[in-house]
Amino acid sequence: MNLLLKANNGERVLHDVEAQQSIEDKSSARTTETSFRQDRQPPINQGLPSLNITDKPVSFFEFWPAWLFYLPVVLYWLLLSLRYRSFGLPMAVNPQIPMGGMVGESKYDILQQAGNVARPYILPYVLREAPSRDVLHNCDDSLRAHIDNDLQALHAEGIVFPCVIKPEFGCRGAGVQVVHSQDDLSAYLRVFPADRRYIIQQLAPYVAEAGVFYERMPGAERGRVTSITLKYRPVVVGNGRQNVKSLILGDARASLLRVLYFEKNTERLLQVPAEGEEVALAFAGSHCRGSIFRNGNDYLSEALSHKIDDLMQDFPEFYYGRLDIKFKDIASLQAGEDFCIIEVNGVSSEKTHIWDSRTSLLHAFATLLEQYGTLFKMGHIMRARGGKVPSVRQLIACWWRELRSVRRYPCTD
Repeated sequence: MNLLLKANNGERVLHDVEAQQSIEDKSSARTTETSFRQDRQPPINQGLPSLNITDKPVSFFEFWPAWLFYLPVVLYWLLLSLRYRSFGLPMAVNPQIPMGGMVGESKYDILQQAGNVARPYILPYVLREAPSRDVLHNCDDSLRAHIDNDLQALHAEGIVFPCVIKPEFGCRGAGVQVVHSQDDLSAYLRVFPADRRYIIQQLAPYVAEAGVFYERMPGAERGRVTSITLKYRPVVVGNGRQNVKSLILGDARASLLRVLYFEKNTERLLQVPAEGEEVALAFAGSHCRGSIFRNGNDYLSEALSHKIDDLMQDFPEFYYGRLDIKFKDIASLQAGEDFCIIEVNGVSSEKTHIWDSRTSLLHAFATLLEQYGTLFKMGHIMRARGGKVPSVRQLIACWWRELRSVRRYPCTD
């Protein structure tokens, strides 16, 4: 249901032959191959356990069409709607977030709800208005003035380059980019919708990323972490002979997502990485954007669960959702230390460990059905307390508005 509501937006990777040929033609137009920098960089997935995907690069259902994979979830939602006599009960959970965070929620507004306990853990951020069409079309001076104002706002919050820019509204990494300079910021704003707002956030000091799923039954004194997903940036490793394109085609998993990775790396497909050099193929920590997910539930600890509960109880009436965090290393994560919050997501969140390629289809379905069973129970409690249940019309209106916006966002790193 979640992915259907989020409208897929082309995020499921299809092996589009025409798109692949177009990308290959662009890269083949280059006449010389260039080499990456020779200096050694820290490991791209520093802080995460070592990753081995050669045994099972993808699960057989991992890239099924969304309508097919989520069909049992939709049927279960309808069954629960009949049982509880309400289609929209899940959206009554997290009442301080519009629609409970099912669709159309503002990333900025959610973070703004953090109190004094949680706020120090959130990476600094600012919300900015996109430049008007007149500013974009009239002259470069107008855009430079707009960027100068952005830079002043960043300075006031202590944010420096490199930083991350993303739309205020959106899902699954849509429109997320790393900006290293004013020129990068200018290039992003030139293609960003003029009637939308964007968030600029400090790039995390840590590399390792995880999705931490949190639940607290309304009225319960304590909540708990119920799932951890470790997120790996996809990489290929140079051998000093092959270019990036060849390395992608020779990788067990990357070759299956070659259309996506070719598009993201058009400018460097013919570059030849040095021996042992890692090349990141994507930045955004989203499965449908190319990241590799691993079940991290073995690393779940009481210390981490208590820490996350303390933080999430500092968000008013937040009962169900996922935190996207960056952390120093696994030991620190288990201790509930040395991590920072990127985003907080509401009831549309999934326990994304199901996208570990080693997960069985039965476990994936069982996890999703358990999630929505929990959501309806929570919604039932909130309704009994007098909470308002959003209508189907409201849901469709928010979904349609978000769908139209996402289609206009810049490409994702």
